[in-house]
Amino acid sequence: MGDKYDLWVYIDGEFLKGDDAKIPVFNHGLFYGDGVFEGIRAYDGKVFKLDEHLDRLYASMKGISMIDLPITREELKEATLETLRRNNLKEAHIRIIVSRGPGPGGLNPFKCKRPSVYIMSYPFPGILGAEPVSLITSSIRRKSPHSVDAKIKSLNYLDNVLAKIQAIVAGVDDALMLDVRGFVAECTGENIFVVKGNKVMTPFTHAALEGITRATIMDMAKEFGYEVYEKDTTIQELYSADEVFLCGSGAEIVPVGEIDGREIGIKQPGPVTEKIRKAYFELVKTKHITPIYG
Repeated sequence: MGDKYDLWVYIDGEFLKGDDAKIPVFNHGLFYGDGVFEGIRAYDGKVFKLDEHLDRLYASMKGISMIDLPITREELKEATLETLRRNNLKEAHIRIIVSRGPGPGGLNPFKCKRPSVYIMSYPFPGILGAEPVSLITSSIRRKSPHSVDAKIKSLNYLDNVLAKIQAIVAGVDDALMLDVRGFVAECTGENIFVVKGNKVMTPFTHAALEGITRATIMDMAKEFGYEVYEKDTTIQELYSADEVFLCGSGAEIVPVGEIDGREIGIKQPGPVTEKIRKAYFELVKTKHITPIYG
């Protein structure tokens, strides 16, 4: 963890070493979680689906009435690549944060002077590793879309953090989160897929992030000839599935071996998970890529 503080970060037009990077204490992002972010991966000197991540970032910004950045989209893209270059990274996780910026205090976001932009890049193994993981069902429900739309990738992840605490205390890898109706939503930082025979299912995104990895997997599974669809998914459907796997830019693709003490399927990772996982790691280095170094 300490090594990250020696890496270059981008803050509002400047590149600074991590130890020198400071955020104003009157920043609305710090006060209220008022901002949005993206987590992006680079493989073999190429950034995977950078434009799609920027599309989602700008959509999240629009969703919270944050319209104008102090830099253009192309400048943001170049700053992202330059952060990687300055850190001499080919395999990395990239975090772009857009905060509402400094202001006088109080909830009114329009009193903030301008948004602040932060970009970090650092070496990053998959969050959960490659081995089958164990989950519990958290008592913490994902926010209703009538509260904060899950399509907005906001800085406020407190419900996810509380569910993660439950998983850690229970001695498992992660927590499954349900929506307010009791259907499966996602895990604390990953979308979820259920495999049953030739069907590959994933929950609707009423209370889950519209993951870029999720969309990639849905496209790949269709190309492989699986029946792919979204549905309201019950916890019982996960218990009785042939395979369950998680996905995300940070987690990549991870098989699930156990949920609430129940073993999932008869083999982990299952053949569908393995097939999709293998194809995914080939794809991220060959298609939808933006070279870092020229």
